[in-house]
Amino acid sequence: MHPFYTKLITFGILLGLASGQAFAQQEPQYTQFVFNKLAYNPGYAGSFVSPTLSAIYRNQWMGIDGAPNTQILSYNQPWLNDRMGFGVNLTRNSIGITRTMTLDIVYCYRIKMRRGYLGLGVQPSLRNLYQNWSDDRLYSPTPAGTDGAIPIEARNKFVMNFGAGFYYSADKWYAGFALPRFFKNSIDFAEYGGILSREERHFNIMTGATLEANENLKFTPELLVKLVVHAPLEIELNLSALLKDKFYGGVSYRAGGDTNGAGESVAVMAGLQATKNLFFCVSYDIGLTRLRRFSNGSVEATARWWFNPPEGSTIDAGNDFRN
Repeated sequence: MHPFYTKLITFGILLGLASGQAFAQQEPQYTQFVFNKLAYNPGYAGSFVSPTLSAIYRNQWMGIDGAPNTQILSYNQPWLNDRMGFGVNLTRNSIGITRTMTLDIVYCYRIKMRRGYLGLGVQPSLRNLYQNWSDDRLYSPTPAGTDGAIPIEARNKFVMNFGAGFYYSADKWYAGFALPRFFKNSIDFAEYGGILSREERHFNIMTGATLEANENLKFTPELLVKLVVHAPLEIELNLSALLKDKFYGGVSYRAGGDTNGAGESVAVMAGLQATKNLFFCVSYDIGLTRLRRFSNGSVEATARWWFNPPEGSTIDAGNDFRN
């Protein structure tokens, strides 16, 4: 196939995703979700003993013009002797002609249980949507301005939303359920009434546990399930190992994708607790869908800073759900 038509087809796919079509996964995805639980569940806020600042960068489907690109800055901390938690997410995501900026403010009330804590979190959010309809890559067979559903210049709008979730964390395991955005806001830019696309509700279920082979080696299997009504079920499985509380490695599999039955992607991860406060991790996704013919996989990087890390062997560079 001629390179021009290849780019045209792939950009058309991305534009379809960017338009916020109903019945699709609309939220950014992260291979290293184990370090980014606050983005999926407001009940997570305050689950770790230290205030934590995380920065994540994701470049998805490298080699495709207009492919998803995401950056997130996240902070959370416990309050009042672990009775409350507070968190903030600032996320920038771009795909095709669309760019979104989302601010989440998270409050969590934490209930002391017999073996752990139950966090009940709420999350008001403000999102700015921007679409550049004057992008040179766009083409329409109808003259500009003749179709009221298609803007002819850049547009932006703000939408507010609200979410909630619960997150139970014990010494060696955790489980949670959340609905980060409840309201089905209109996210299109039609000029003459009608709604072409809405925000869809995303239900997130997560769980994981730490298994200690010995004092120097720990394994952590984790599961994330993402459900959108009328969209394919998306399941992510992660298995990580932590050596001497310092060296981190893992593999991940994401089910879903297209109709080939192989799933969406597999990934490898490597991380290092560089200092008592600072942790780094990088990952590389290998696509399993038909889109792999046009892309060079996806990369993701995480940097995390613990302001008040726990002492001694309680440090767990790979996961931070311990109490």
